[in-house]
Amino acid sequence: MTTRIKLLGGTASRYLAEEIAKHHDLPLVNVNVSRFSDGEIQPIIQESVRGEFVCFIQSTFAPADNLWELLLLMDAAKRASAKYITAVIPYFGYARQDRKDQPRVPISAKLMANLLTAAGANRIMTMDLHAPQIQGFFDIPVDHLDSSAIFVPYIRNLGLDDLVFAAPDVGSVKRTRTFAKYFKADMVICDKHRERANEIASMNVIGDVTGKNVLLVDDIVDTAGTLCTAAQALIDKGAKSVRAVCTHPVLSGPAYERINNSVLENIAVCNTLPVKNLSDKIEVLSVSHLFATAIKRIFEHRSISSLFVS
Repeated sequence: MTTRIKLLGGTASRYLAEEIAKHHDLPLVNVNVSRFSDGEIQPIIQESVRGEFVCFIQSTFAPADNLWELLLLMDAAKRASAKYITAVIPYFGYARQDRKDQPRVPISAKLMANLLTAAGANRIMTMDLHAPQIQGFFDIPVDHLDSSAIFVPYIRNLGLDDLVFAAPDVGSVKRTRTFAKYFKADMVICDKHRERANEIASMNVIGDVTGKNVLLVDDIVDTAGTLCTAAQALIDKGAKSVRAVCTHPVLSGPAYERINNSVLENIAVCNTLPVKNLSDKIEVLSVSHLFATAIKRIFEHRSISSLFVS
């Protein structure tokens, strides 16, 4: 029996699964997701996956049903004798809870790793983990794709002169430095101080941005508080313009309003999550070709390192 690729899209990421399937010139396997009257999820895979290379495409953003659907689908495939199960998770939820930074808190990212493995995943494919060391929480292979493959061509096409890259917080320094090194540009750091989650007490710019076109780089834009505050601080320090590239558009709470009312020229994001409210300041770039290429190379036992910008 010849092993084939079978692509399945979860409810929350079906839009992306359909794009990936088009790149493979394959139909998505039909999945029927029903619910009992109390809300319990019952997904049913509508065709045989016995002996196949099965990829489930589902980001694990809120609500938690998105995660449970992925887990149940993988369990169904495992019990249906799938040969190899890959969980393609463009946005890996709970990645911000990767350590015990205060008493009596969970390490939720580790629990996620345990759940995915127990459900039957043989491999994880994701993009721009909030903390790359989360790969070490798994005892199965993790393919950690880098959004630089999407953003570098985008930034190049902007054709900006006097370009400076900015990290909106200390945690984004390594990611930002990669872009600055590639474009042979300078880098500055916006040092923020938080008093509680999603609230910024102060923001200081470390470095010179006078007369420069500044590009902020981050992995997640949630409430957009950090991004918009950093953009204002950069303008106050003499920046000519400020733009941003952020991989995962969580965009919760007042995010859209903040972005629209901010000094940001625009913000480019990936479609690892669905963007609910499009605006003139938000540009969505597709990751479907990158994930489709990575899936094909994994299936053919080929390296994916050439897909990364170094």
